[in-house]
Order: sequence, then structure tokens, then C-alpha cells
Amino acid sequence: MVEIKTPEQIAKMRAAGLVVAEALKAAREAVAPGVTTGELNDVADAVIAKHGATSNFRADHGGLWFPGVICASVNEEVVHGIPGERVLKAGDLISIDCGAILDGWHGDAAITVAVGETAAENVMLSRVTEGSMWAGIAQMKKGNRLVDVSRAIEGFIRRQPLPPKGKWGITEGYGGHGIGTAMHMEPHVLNYVAGRGKGMKLVPGTVLAIEPMVSLGTPHTEVLADDWTVVTTDGTWASHWEHSVAITEQGPLVLTAFDGGRAELAKLGVTAAPDPLG
Repeated sequence: MVEIKTPEQIAKMRAAGLVVAEALKAAREAVAPGVTTGELNDVADAVIAKHGATSNFRADHGGLWFPGVICASVNEEVVHGIPGERVLKAGDLISIDCGAILDGWHGDAAITVAVGETAAENVMLSRVTEGSMWAGIAQMKKGNRLVDVSRAIEGFIRRQPLPPKGKWGITEGYGGHGIGTAMHMEPHVLNYVAGRGKGMKLVPGTVLAIEPMVSLGTPHTEVLADDWTVVTTDGTWASHWEHSVAITEQGPLVLTAFDGGRAELAKLGVTAAPDPLG
């Protein structure tokens, strides 16, 4: 069943989302050649602790323990990269996924960051992935269907010019999800349209994590021997962007964006809901 939140509960999720936003901001600012993914993890960990929150990543996930408060996925790693001793090099592309629990409510978001100067196709890859996320978020309106979100994400990607080297591969088998009193809840949110079903109707109180994952090649992935790290099967680089978003009577509220999504949604002709925290 899909968990529907009250306005008061959405306000609590907004507080958790802002912790995630601050942790990702600090990690982004720490990205540089010579920095390890473990050091980025420590930066995010300190922010989460400062706010009295806890990590929803560093936990047991169905019998598999994840040791970090971030997923640090570099280059061909799509998602779930374990932070540790890997040293970032100039030109790398790192996706940083982070979550937090505050007062029993979860937040979850991800960004992709270039390490110094990187190749043009990598810049395009991150831009297209982020843009598709916002296209999906813009469809999170009362009365729309879940498939409208998936169609918007896929449609945005398919309309983009191909990169100088490669193509756009929308990762199969992974997608967004409901979020609230747990990090992963119903429904699953595909980043492409599959089958004829329209999915659930979107109603106020629905909260979804929208997270496209795109590569410069194949949509296919495999999991490494650590049982966590997901990589592209052809070695092409990937990008991952994510926000947790609530549907309200006034429109979408991006819980993990500092401005609630106001600036990016305005570019798409959508008015973000007022921030319940002011």
C-alpha cells in the first residue's frame, strides 16, 4: 500500500530533506582530485550528526549491511558504490547518494559531480540526467498518473542530442520509489514507460523519490562481488540524480532542495508548493 502523508508529516519530511540537502552540499564542496570517497562519507556523516539525524544508508538492507552514509559511485559505477579508500582523479565523475532520518521520517537525494574538468560527454550526461529528473518532478501534480512521471523522464532523455561518444542508456531494473516512514516504499517509479498500465493516480500526500540513472551506453548493469556496487556491463560512465518530492494541493514540493524546487520548476512553468517550514 502507498503511504499518504498529512501536511504535518510532510513538514517533518521537509526537515529531514533539508538535512540531506546540507549533507550533499558539503560533500559536493569537498569533491576534488586527491580526495577519497571515504573522506566524502565523513563530511556527510558529520552534517547528519550535527542535526541530530541518523543515516538510513548505514544499516542492514534485507540482510546486507551497507557501511557508509553515502553511496559514492564513480565513473562506470551507476549506484550503491561503497565509500572507502578510492582516490578521486581529475576528470572523474562521481554520483553521491545520501539519506537521513529525522524524527522518524526519511529523506533521500543524489547528485552527480565532476572532479575538476571532465570530458564534454560527461558534462552532457549529468545535465541530461538531472534535466530528466526535473521533467519527472514537474509531472507530480494532483490528478496525474505515475506513468506521467515515467513518460516525462524518458521523453526528456530521448529528445536530447546524442553525445559525441556514445548514446543515452536508461538503466533498467532500478528506479525511484515511495518514501516516508521507511526509505524504500511502494510504489516503484520506472524511468521509462513499460507496458500499458497507467499506475496509481497521484494524490496530495504522496511522496516519491524521483531518481533517473543514465549511462553513455548500455541500459544493462551487473553487481560487483561486494554485493553492492552496480556497474554498467559495457564500462560506459553513468550519472544519477535524485530528489524526494511531495505532492500537495498547491503543487509539488521538492523536500531535498533548499528552495523546495522553486527555481527549476519555474523554468518548466510549474509553481512549487509553499515551504511548510517557511
